[in-house]
Amino acid sequence: QLQLVESGGGLVQPGGSLRLSCSGSGLSLDYYVIAWFRQAPGKEREGVACISSTGGSKNYADPTEDRFTISRDNAKNTVFLQMDSLKPEDTAVYYCAAPRGKYYCAGYVPQNYDYWGQGTQVTVSS
Repeated sequence: QLQLVESGGGLVQPGGSLRLSCSGSGLSLDYYVIAWFRQAPGKEREGVACISSTGGSKNYADPTEDRFTISRDNAKNTVFLQMDSLKPEDTAVYYCAAPRGKYYCAGYVPQNYDYWGQGTQVTVSS
């Protein structure tokens, strides 16, 4: 059973940066697509970025506007989300997730992802 744990969230001022980490345990992340989602209060969960199992393919959802960068270090069983030029509207709980049996990103429908972390809070405020 794959277990995912997010870390790196916190309070940051507008324009600041944070780097989130998604660490895997139980199984190697080498064979898993990893996507980042976020959910703000009162809003639906939305996709942010996705990376293929090898890291060779990346996809970013519209809200990131080229401010976010997803990467992975399979040797450390960890996927990262570098977030720069943060805005108040980026405030949300950020989750990483993985689907079974996929090697390439195929959209951000939450129901298609089988493993989820517990989330990490990101708050962008002055």
